[in-house]
Amino acid sequence: MDKALYIGMTGATQAMKAQAIVSNNLANASTTGFQADLAQARAMSVFGPGMPSRAYSMTENPGTDFSRGNLEQTGNMLDIAVRGEGMIAVQAADGSEAYTRAGNLKLSVFGELQTGNGLPVLGNNGPVVLPPHETVHIGEDGTLSVQELGQGPEVLAMVDRIKLVYAQPAELVKGTDGLLRRRDGGETPANAEIQVVNGYLETSNVNVVDAMVDMIALTRGYEMNVRMMQTVDENSAASARLLQSQ
Repeated sequence: MDKALYIGMTGATQAMKAQAIVSNNLANASTTGFQADLAQARAMSVFGPGMPSRAYSMTENPGTDFSRGNLEQTGNMLDIAVRGEGMIAVQAADGSEAYTRAGNLKLSVFGELQTGNGLPVLGNNGPVVLPPHETVHIGEDGTLSVQELGQGPEVLAMVDRIKLVYAQPAELVKGTDGLLRRRDGGETPANAEIQVVNGYLETSNVNVVDAMVDMIALTRGYEMNVRMMQTVDENSAASARLLQSQ
């Protein structure tokens, strides 16, 4: 079988993998705090017996786009957006510490402060749990204060502080659950300099137009590789008929 078939096959396969990454980004264009995944392709020479005369293509996910989305005002006092750099620490489903930019918070029936998808938000001493209260106030530094039952609005009691952290992008890796974690598996200490904006949410950083253009380019690349495989197959069939006629 002509080795060109394998070259075309790898090109089509990797285009499909890159398409999956771009499609996931596009599907999360309206997800609060979503950070797009990156995709790139490179040529990989085939080594083994004989000369490395073929180069296959390989798609890889080199990391995450850490650019920031826009701030969108919601008026909900439990919504927060991280100002500038930084992340909100949460407890992932497996119990590990993870980080997110999605600040659409809510309270459970037990007073647990959670993210929009139900993950506990971490504070100074683990998951944040608020006592019975009238209202909640979130300060710029992430402090949580409540107006206790039976008290006036001028009486606020500080309960906890949301754990806000900062880590270099190279220290982080994005999991399949969409959360960021430290590559070394450790935990990041709280950073007192990070601030949040109350009543706002950060939108996804996915550029819909760019994502659509990438999808079109990948589709054309896939079709080109499929046509190449068809051409190679037709040439092989023509060569076989030519040899049979002699």
